Amino acid sequence: MLFAHLKRIMRLDRLRLRGPNGARDEFHLAAATQNLRKLAKISIARQMTMT
Repeated sequence: MLFAHLKRIMRLDRLRLRGPNGARDEFHLAAATQNLRKLAKISIARQMTMT
């Protein structure tokens, strides 16, 4: 699901940067964004259960 989410929801179906370094950097940024979104979702869920 994670790769499908990157392609469909985050519109990473085509890389915008050129070359292998650009592609790697763009994918790393997308993965970091995905991890931050997941972390925020978990944090909100924990706060809701604590109250």
